[in-house]
Amino acid sequence: MSRSPSLPFRNDPPPRGAGAATPQPGAPLTLVERAGADKLVVGVADLAVSRDASRTIITYALGSCIGVTVYDPVAKVGGMLHFMLPESSVSVEKAAANPAMFGDLGIPLLFEKVALLGAKRERLVVCAAGGAEVLADDGHFRIGNRNRTILRKIFWKQNLLLAADDTGGQHSRTMSMRLSDGAIAIRAQGKESTLWPR
Repeated sequence: MSRSPSLPFRNDPPPRGAGAATPQPGAPLTLVERAGADKLVVGVADLAVSRDASRTIITYALGSCIGVTVYDPVAKVGGMLHFMLPESSVSVEKAAANPAMFGDLGIPLLFEKVALLGAKRERLVVCAAGGAEVLADDGHFRIGNRNRTILRKIFWKQNLLLAADDTGGQHSRTMSMRLSDGAIAIRAQGKESTLWPR
């Protein structure tokens, strides 16, 4: 498993006021809306880690892709990965350029990056969302299913358990993690719910 020394991961803040939703007067703020300018956006085939408890990490458009979050409640360190495909063997060049694109490289890389910020493996709360079958195909590719399979295979081999997951189905999701307490929110089909803690 080779990795590129230059990692395309983000931990820089977005411009102030960028992307913040404007709630109706008197309406309670949702986790995603409260993120505002303090959110750290994870794109497709991307990952981000932070130990800034005032930040929220968020990713959009989790269709067949899977979002994985890890959070150390003692160190207040967290990270999120948005991977597209299960195995890097399909494109060695793309894997070398962007390991976060693939579950088999991105998941271990996410754990490495949070450990560098002080997270301890035995304290990590791990959650996942996505892996839907959103494309109207005849089932030949089944990327969502294959992504869910690699996720469980990696965690089984590493003797890790998911604290919570919202995977499968046929709808896209937005996933956010508040770094002050590790709360995970999922927005799907116009509704928001708390994935962790339950």
